[in-house]
Amino acid sequence: MIAGISMGKSFSGCLGYCLDDKQELTKEQKIKLSLKDGVQHANRAEILAYNQCFGDKNELAAQFNDVRKLSRRVEKPVLHLSMRLAPGEHLNKDQWLNIAEEIVKEMGVANNQYLVVQHRDTKEEHIHIVANRVGYDGKAASSSNNYYKMDKLCRRLEMKYQLQQVLSPRQFLPKEMRHLPRHDIRKEQMKKDIGQTLAKAKHYEDFAQRMQSLGYKIIKGRGITFIDEKKVMVKGSELGYSLMTIEKTLQLKQERNLKQDGIKPLIKKTVEHTLQEQRQLRQKLSDPTQEKATQQRTTPENIGGPISDQLKKGVADALHELTKAEHDGASVNPELINEAKLKKKKKHRLHL
Repeated sequence: MIAGISMGKSFSGCLGYCLDDKQELTKEQKIKLSLKDGVQHANRAEILAYNQCFGDKNELAAQFNDVRKLSRRVEKPVLHLSMRLAPGEHLNKDQWLNIAEEIVKEMGVANNQYLVVQHRDTKEEHIHIVANRVGYDGKAASSSNNYYKMDKLCRRLEMKYQLQQVLSPRQFLPKEMRHLPRHDIRKEQMKKDIGQTLAKAKHYEDFAQRMQSLGYKIIKGRGITFIDEKKVMVKGSELGYSLMTIEKTLQLKQERNLKQDGIKPLIKKTVEHTLQEQRQLRQKLSDPTQEKATQQRTTPENIGGPISDQLKKGVADALHELTKAEHDGASVNPELINEAKLKKKKKHRLHL
């Protein structure tokens, strides 16, 4: 079993959430979803019990607010409790009512106003309890150790009704059990979605929009929190994606993309320039009428672009062949002269 606890100021808002259908869904959407999911999206709420109250949501809110006035010191008189079973588990109405009685007793509101509502719009059976922390005696139920109380109650109810046992939150476990690995399907899916979205996003706004399109809500402040469609709220740091990690990752991606965007045109331009030089050289070397122009404009020293040493040497040799006739065979390629001198020096050294 998984329990939920929250406190607030508005009875109207809490009662509206528990008693009304989801307002973001149209009538047609509710029908389609019901056919698809096999659950009840229209008229999803069924009131199982009233205690010290009655009527519709407006009448209930008025009655709760009348009693809350008995204590001016309580800023948050609304106590909203929920209890959810694991998928595939089932309890009948009487069992749910017994569980609700144990919950309100444990939370100290058994004699206060409250109502029990069951929702039927999910495959996991669950109930909601809206209670007034302020009693008719003007005293307010304590909020101390609420989470601890509900955790212990869940473990007892699991044993009593032979339900699937859930590992308690780490802070409620003995020290020797806090190191046990935990597996939360919902958190794992959230972590997977964040990682995949982060890999595709170009900047934070893009990341936020992509996450919202997947059904997540994001709360960004000093840190970042993600809320899925089932209202499960998880801090990014718990998933390994703190706000700092997300922003740093996106920043590095932007810097890398800028570098790539700057290098790609340069590489393209360099390759095109080199190929153009090579084509021009081949054309000039194959056309005897261009000998003088080639000699004047194209030498190994003034060839532009990143041409390899082998290509430069080949050009120099070709230019030498072209200029031989003009100088009556008296001219020799300077490159070859230098190379010959080096060989001669080496031989001379060997003889010595």
